[in-house]
Amino acid sequence: MAQKLTWRDSEEIAYGLIDKFPDQDPLKLSFPKLHKMVIELEDFGDDPDKSNEGIMEAIQMAWYEEVK
Repeated sequence: MAQKLTWRDSEEIAYGLIDKFPDQDPLKLSFPKLHKMVIELEDFGDDPDKSNEGIMEAIQMAWYEEVK
C-alpha cells in the first residue's frame, strides 16, 4: 500500500490538485478552499487540523509553479 500524503508533501499535493482540478487557478483560491481541496484528495492522509498558513502557501506556490 502506498504511503499517504502529509502536509509536508507540498509538491506531491500540488500534482494531485493539478490532476483533480486541472482548470483551477491556484492563485484565485482562498486558503480555506485550498485546505478543503487538499483533504479531499484520495492520497491525502494527514490530520486536517495540522495545517497552517505557511503550509497552505507552500502548496499554493508549488501548484502555481507547475502550471504557470
